[in-house]
Amino acid sequence: MRIEEHPILGKIEKGKTVIFEFDGQPMEGYEGEPIAAALRAAGIMTHRHTLKYKKPRGIFCAIGRCTDCVMIVDGKPNVRTCVTPLLAGMKVQTQDGVTAKAESN
Repeated sequence: MRIEEHPILGKIEKGKTVIFEFDGQPMEGYEGEPIAAALRAAGIMTHRHTLKYKKPRGIFCAIGRCTDCVMIVDGKPNVRTCVTPLLAGMKVQTQDGVTAKAESN
């Protein structure tokens, strides 16, 4: 299942298939689609864990207003994956809290 039309981003054109990394594992998605959509299509529902209680969070608003889908992308924490386009070679990591610092690789 893929998002075909996004309320903020508009119509999502299916790009070429690209490989990206999720928590160290290679995954496939379509270039230009929201990172969250590629993860959802691969069955990944958890994007981060709350800092205090370690509860899982994933896509909630899907329009970039909340912080449930934030992840570490290419070393940068707090990236809203529901509105960030997927690019080949991206390194996407599950995040703890919403102010987590990226780990150095």
